[in-house]
Amino acid sequence: MHIVNTDQAEAWNGPEAANWAARTDRDDPVNGALTETLLDAAAIEPGDRVLDIGCGTGDTTRRAASRAAPGRVLGVDLSALMLDRARVAASTAGLHNVEFAQGDVQVYPFPGNGFDVAISQFGVMFFAEPVAAFRNVHYALRPGGRLAFVCPRAMTENAWYVAPMSALYGRHDPGRRNTGRRDPDRLPDSAMFSLADPDRLTNVLSRAGFTDVQPRPVDAPMAFGADVHEAAQGFLGSGPVLAVLQQPDGPSLEEAREILVDVVRPYEGPDGVRIPGASWLVTAHRP
Repeated sequence: MHIVNTDQAEAWNGPEAANWAARTDRDDPVNGALTETLLDAAAIEPGDRVLDIGCGTGDTTRRAASRAAPGRVLGVDLSALMLDRARVAASTAGLHNVEFAQGDVQVYPFPGNGFDVAISQFGVMFFAEPVAAFRNVHYALRPGGRLAFVCPRAMTENAWYVAPMSALYGRHDPGRRNTGRRDPDRLPDSAMFSLADPDRLTNVLSRAGFTDVQPRPVDAPMAFGADVHEAAQGFLGSGPVLAVLQQPDGPSLEEAREILVDVVRPYEGPDGVRIPGASWLVTAHRP
């Protein structure tokens, strides 16, 4: 297995991957509200060959497989742990037209013209070299093939990131944990927003050979747990929060948990903790 995106490979084979993999007892707990919109945009039809980029624990892969049957779906991800969970979930669901492979999409040896459709739900923002990665996806698609993916819009538009991170970074001491919040514009850059600028996004895909690039804004709440405690625990296992906890002057684990419970409480309702999210739904074609 050839990996060039070594930083992300390390990240997604550590604690963050374990955090996500532990939440596969149900359909994608965070991004499920967007999945059907994504699959509709991809226009998957029976018999299609589908590539799922950054498939994680395979929720999108399984749903795509149901639409594509008797066609086949290949899910590719850097995380061995999440792929193990994806295989178990697909087997439990009785899906026989799904395969999973560990690999770096930027350099994965896809068969040329091997797929009719490529999809991704929050899996394309972490490429080390996005133009090279999308060129490889372009190579994998047949002429006339379709690309559809979801990625976040600007950081400041996404309360699910700004609310917890500004509270954690704005902490000055335990007595001010609810009042000392950092200006969202001054939060550290995060790779998950690398394609948030629609002009850059369009430029990257065009340079990779895609045409008819269309980013469309989609607003959908992100479900983070059945209650505030489950949501806080999920955030505690996420990469951005883990980075805060590892800082010498960062909050303790228990302090961070209390901060996060306070932050997510206003978003708790009958359907659990649902925090507003702002995404791009992007479609494009291989000419």
